Amino acid sequence: MAVVSFHDASFAYGGRTVIDGLSLDVDEGECLCIVGENGAGKSTLMKGMLGLITPSGGSVKTTSGAGYLPQGDGGWKRFPASVSEVVISGCLARHGFFSPFYSKADKSEAEEHMERLGVASLRDRPFLSLSLGQERRVLLARALCAARTLLALDEPTAGLDQDAARTFYEIARRANRSGMAVVLVSHDPDAAAILSARVLNMGDAKTPRDKNA
Repeated sequence: MAVVSFHDASFAYGGRTVIDGLSLDVDEGECLCIVGENGAGKSTLMKGMLGLITPSGGSVKTTSGAGYLPQGDGGWKRFPASVSEVVISGCLARHGFFSPFYSKADKSEAEEHMERLGVASLRDRPFLSLSLGQERRVLLARALCAARTLLALDEPTAGLDQDAARTFYEIARRANRSGMAVVLVSHDPDAAAILSARVLNMGDAKTPRDKNA
């Protein structure tokens, strides 16, 4: 069963078509690595997949239950939020934004992911005080709290050292082995091999090419 379906989908910015006529399914338990040069449309494709931008043509269908690790700090540095507040906010989607209370299970899950990613000791620290590596770990913990069917990672290891990158890949691999679909945007040439991923090459053309098609 597909958790994401692009049907003849196109995306444009400022009148310029970035992706043209893409048809692609990402199935349950599949791992997809999106590669390509800067400006090829990798992040555009990811945002379209998550419904953060609207296609200029065609359609995109995504199941609920996606966890998303964006590039950068995800805008969290604009808010005076603690690490624990950022992480547990990943649980909001399953309750709806009109439910201000987190359950005991939500709190337990957030704590578990912080422990797994080595940021539990930072739980009361302001997010804006963190280093780059700490930020990425906290935002991955948040994405894992949200993820039920899909884990979407946009350049998750950018700026990280080899050990930190290895941790990210191992967590993504575990999520995938548990049956979750994982979609990864990466410049790392080894990412697809490490994760045994299907590769979508954005290339130089407007229509991406699936190497496994």
